[in-house]
Parts: sequence; C-alpha cells; structure tokens
Amino acid sequence: MPASKGKLWASYAMSALPALALLASAGMKLANIPAVQEGFVHLGWPVSVMFWLGLVELGCVVLYLIPATSVLGAILVTGYLGGAIATHLRIGEPFAGPLILGMLAWGGLYLRSPQLQALIPRLLR
Repeated sequence: MPASKGKLWASYAMSALPALALLASAGMKLANIPAVQEGFVHLGWPVSVMFWLGLVELGCVVLYLIPATSVLGAILVTGYLGGAIATHLRIGEPFAGPLILGMLAWGGLYLRSPQLQALIPRLLR
C-alpha cells in the first residue's frame, strides 16, 4: 500500500535533512576549506584524504537521492556515518550528529517504501 500524502511529505523532509547535511559536508571537503582542514587534523585524519572522503560522501548521497538507488545509497551513507561515529568515539567526542543523520536517512526511506517496511519485523511496527 502506497504511503499517504502526509507520510510521503514527512519521509521527504526526513530524507532531506541528512542529504543536505552530507552535501554541505562533501562540498566543504571538496572546496578545501581551511576550517575543514583544521577539523581533519583535530580528528586525527590526514588532510591528504579530505578530497577523497568528500568524493565518497558525495557519491553516497547522490545514490541516496536517486529513487532507484536510494536503498544502496542509504547502506553506503550508513557505512560512511559509521566511520564518522567511530572517529568521534576514538577521540572521546559526542557522536549524536552522525547517528541522528543515519536514523533520519533510514526513517525517511522506511516511511515511503512498502518493500522496506516488509523487511522490518512486525514487533517493530
């Protein structure tokens, strides 16, 4: 059964938040912004990988935004955000941001995808 109009709009709003955040993040990495370079040093990442991580991030979010590849994109976004969570945990910083973005990404897909809803056990519905 297709999602109601309200559920569909809620799903788009939920999906837009992580997509916009990841697009902005990728853009800042690709633009080689000095503040992002400082952030990389603070997190213990070499600045030399910043461009490549920006490309990976951009690729993940583009796949997430294309309806035909959105589940693959969500899987890849989850992996990318898992790396961000691990990085923050390693240096003892809060990791709620990447966790919430991942939850929103999957929540948005779940609300508009009967196929994805069918994969979730009945106990969670």
